[in-house]
Amino acid sequence: MSRTPNNIVSDWLAGLNAALLERDIGAATALFAQDSYWRDFVAFTWNLKTFEGPEQIGRMLADRLDHVAPGNWALAEDATGDEETTEAWITFETGAANGYGHLRLKDGKCWTLLTTMQELKGFEERKGSRREKGVAHEITRGRKSWLEGKQENEARLGYDEQPYCLIIGGGQGGIGLAARLRRQGVPTIVVEKNARAGDSWRNRYKSLHLHDPVWYDHMPYLNFPDDWPVFAAKDKIGDWLEHYTAIMELNYWSGTEAVKAAFDEAAGEWVVEVKRDGVPVTLRPKQLIFALGVSGYPNVPHFDGAESFLGEQYHSSKHPGGGDWTGKKAVVIGSNNSAHDICADLWEHGAEVTMVQRSSTHISRSESLMDLGLGDLYSEKALANGVTTDKADLLFASLPYRILPDAQKPVYAEMAKRDATFYSDLEAAGFDLDFGEDGSGLFVKYLRRGSGYYIDVGASQLIIDGRVQLATGQVAKVTGSAVVMAEGTELEADLIVYATGYGSMNGWLADLVSPEVADAVGKCWGYGSDTTRDPGPWEGELRNMWKPTNVENLWIHGGNLHQSRHYSKYLALQLKARMEGLDTPVYELQESHHPR
Repeated sequence: MSRTPNNIVSDWLAGLNAALLERDIGAATALFAQDSYWRDFVAFTWNLKTFEGPEQIGRMLADRLDHVAPGNWALAEDATGDEETTEAWITFETGAANGYGHLRLKDGKCWTLLTTMQELKGFEERKGSRREKGVAHEITRGRKSWLEGKQENEARLGYDEQPYCLIIGGGQGGIGLAARLRRQGVPTIVVEKNARAGDSWRNRYKSLHLHDPVWYDHMPYLNFPDDWPVFAAKDKIGDWLEHYTAIMELNYWSGTEAVKAAFDEAAGEWVVEVKRDGVPVTLRPKQLIFALGVSGYPNVPHFDGAESFLGEQYHSSKHPGGGDWTGKKAVVIGSNNSAHDICADLWEHGAEVTMVQRSSTHISRSESLMDLGLGDLYSEKALANGVTTDKADLLFASLPYRILPDAQKPVYAEMAKRDATFYSDLEAAGFDLDFGEDGSGLFVKYLRRGSGYYIDVGASQLIIDGRVQLATGQVAKVTGSAVVMAEGTELEADLIVYATGYGSMNGWLADLVSPEVADAVGKCWGYGSDTTRDPGPWEGELRNMWKPTNVENLWIHGGNLHQSRHYSKYLALQLKARMEGLDTPVYELQESHHPR
């Protein structure tokens, strides 16, 4: 008689629960296949870690079990699949927290297990039945209104009282993390040099829209309305972030620049000098979080003769968009997302545009990416199938980086087939295409290097049609009026835009803290795949992101809207636990590799 998926998963969970309670490491690891993976977000490791195979899993359990005290493993809902392959959402507890996870079994043994910390026991968010009343139904003289109390708290924090956390960077990453921390009761200030929340979007070129669809881009706690456009304009996103900051009652210091930071070892806190509306303020947070996006400083290559160029030249981050470029010649050096968007913007406004492609680029058509790459997780179809945004985030995380490329290859093989004419036309125009070094496509390339791709929202057709000219190869030099290619071609230019990407996030640390601290943290992003711009050794999780770094009390937060939303939960829990004085021994703190 065949067993149901519920029976199969329940039996496996019962076996794991018993083995862990008895501290029987051998019995526990026997439940895992030889090619198994256990990915843990904070629950067992106070870290973000992936363990590959029974040996690594056993070593982690031997170190962790007494501290973690896991138990009460159970199905969260009905399992799916059959006796050969079974999947399930699961719940569990540790001594410190309640957890949630995802399990895949093959022939009754674990292939992948994801465990995530969801809330700290005794420090649960005050939501639902635990929400605050908001008012005392007792009339007393001199009682303060909600607004008066809010204004008094804002006036004290950073002056009479110090924040526990200081977030440097008030874009979507800093705002989302601050919302998580506020819900956790962690006093937090966000400092942002721009005048208003959302300006990091408003200040970009006029035509910018999100390339990722709305279902992928929600902020924590507060989803976009269900009539929100699939691809929102940058000013619309900027306005949303500004209103979100107000609604979530964040201590958001706009017009504030972080000047210098140093750790006071004796006091166990950071000393951070900022200028708020030009007035110096000294902040002393216990925890310092850099939330400056997905990259460091703009990378502007130096070409011989660039200083002699008579026209305008700037990095893509400074491109304003719009204007009248009729009769002007523009050269955009780069071939990824920003390069394509800026080429399209300049062409729309009358310029004769040439794109310089120096290395191969992956291109996914937006429609195909939404259908093949995102449709099962982030779409109306996914929602109809019960895949909420939270579940989609966890499903995506349930595939460790070691096996993610093989899972993605069929998606991009189908994309290549479906869009064969499109790709053939691009190659006929001279465009150098790739699907990643191993055919694993856009998402894996993004995780490995954060660049090297374009989600086509129309600019590719400009290249196919020849409306945007294409030059491939390396730049030899710049003259007063042209970009000169290595093979001798001169590209006349009134404007040069360097769409040449950004450096590693630890570059920010060198200036604000010190070069020594920056190098102690090491490279941020990439996971050691030993591919272009993601050198080994293998690390299995994104370097230094959302987890303890090799500099105590210093954290890196960022990524796209999806990552900022999802991983802010685990970072906030780590910070809350430290504020409350919980024991948070970090398992296998990642070694520092690749300084600036």
